[in-house]
Amino acid sequence: MGNMSTHEDMPQPKESELKEALNSVEQKNEQIVVTEPTKEIKTAESIESTKDSTGTKDPAKVPNGTSVTHLVKNPNTNETCLAVFNRKLDTGVLVVLSTRYGKDVGMILGELHTKDKGCSACNGCGEGGVSGEQTSTKKVPAEKGQRPDRKQKRKKVKQENSDIYIIERVATDRDLERYEKNRKKELEAITVCKEKIRKHNLDMKLVSAHYLLGESKVLFFFTADTRVDFRELVKDLVSVFKMRIELRQIGVRDESRVLGGLAVCGRDYCCHSITDKLNPVSIKMAKEQNLSLNSMKISGPCGRLLCCLSYEYDFYRDEKKKMPKEGTRIKVQDDLVKITEVNILSKKIYLSSQDGRIMVVPFSKLSYNDAAKQWDLDKEYIDEMLSG
Repeated sequence: MGNMSTHEDMPQPKESELKEALNSVEQKNEQIVVTEPTKEIKTAESIESTKDSTGTKDPAKVPNGTSVTHLVKNPNTNETCLAVFNRKLDTGVLVVLSTRYGKDVGMILGELHTKDKGCSACNGCGEGGVSGEQTSTKKVPAEKGQRPDRKQKRKKVKQENSDIYIIERVATDRDLERYEKNRKKELEAITVCKEKIRKHNLDMKLVSAHYLLGESKVLFFFTADTRVDFRELVKDLVSVFKMRIELRQIGVRDESRVLGGLAVCGRDYCCHSITDKLNPVSIKMAKEQNLSLNSMKISGPCGRLLCCLSYEYDFYRDEKKKMPKEGTRIKVQDDLVKITEVNILSKKIYLSSQDGRIMVVPFSKLSYNDAAKQWDLDKEYIDEMLSG
């Protein structure tokens, strides 16, 4: 017990010694730097998003968990569809995707611009594409006593979602080599199929043949005026090609879309080079644009009305609402003149008087009188025109 000393008996250090000890410890801590190797974890998705088909870094990559919607064109049928991929692809890149026919090769036409989701091309401005406001749906209140058809609503949503396909990968050298081989085999398949059609004496016209990339299946597209019973033809084709055979009947406008050619304007068919969406065209569109109703002049090589008749139809229809109709009579001083022609492009109106005189009046000199419910011509312009 005598050797043990209490805390009070031990010598206490000086205050200056304590400060020096603390300063030395702080200096040592500042000099010590702990460095640990940082490990970057890369998933297969992140590796794929940073490389393109050539293995180089892609500057237009998107964050993980997002997808970019592209407009893809089938080089064989010239059909377009929407497809998603985990990064932006350049225009003209060949990809492998699942289509409504099966796994096939497609060509990227561009990125779909949306207003609600920013894209790498327009930063969310929506220019050149479908804006988010246009695609948004508004709820319409149902009338009393009516209940919304839920089955029909689910079916509509399912159809809209099924129109967007998934791009599996960028086409590799092996895919392109197989694609070129299939193109050569398609020429032989067309020859064989035509021989079989003549053998069975079928009233049908073969348009094209197509081998799918990911499946052992051959597609044959044909046109016919009536329904064709081609069951025996399919049996003969299966015995020759030893794979699945699918015959698809298309219309004459679809035939022009698949084959292509030069139109009366000297350019490629619109349905082949511009769009595959074949909008309905009527003879009323030609009448609204004051075109000749000669079927030889307003019909395309397919025998149907020109698709371009619908391009400017809305413009002519809206402009004609702002102008008086042909046959309308306008009072010029004491005479009544009749409108014989309305030129939409030059915005000039041709007037014919009773004595056979023809007057050309710009549309800006006409105004509609709501009280009298008639068109009036500017008095100053009339005086200037008659005095001259």
